[in-house]
Amino acid sequence: MRHSKVSRLAVAALGAVLLAPWFAHAQSVEEDPSFMAMGGDLLIARPALLVTTLAGAAVFLVSLPFTAAGGNVETAAQTLVGGPAEATFVRCLGCRNSHNRHADANTH
Repeated sequence: MRHSKVSRLAVAALGAVLLAPWFAHAQSVEEDPSFMAMGGDLLIARPALLVTTLAGAAVFLVSLPFTAAGGNVETAAQTLVGGPAEATFVRCLGCRNSHNRHADANTH
């Protein structure tokens, strides 16, 4: 029974990692998400991105001795943890772009 749960979690994490770029990148900064986009984001994308963030953190910790030796800890941290965390927690609900549209509007 435990092996089955671990296998399902591994498959879900792998799926989230493979789908993360699709969720995290967008075509446009200006977005007006629909009800369905917000619902899908809340119920599907955010949990998948949370799993991706946690998996990225685990991979980052395992790779830390190697990235430290290579001198690219900041790049690895941003790629494996920062990007998915930003898409999970900073992106507006239903938006496909990680930019905060209200912060962008205040800078102009």
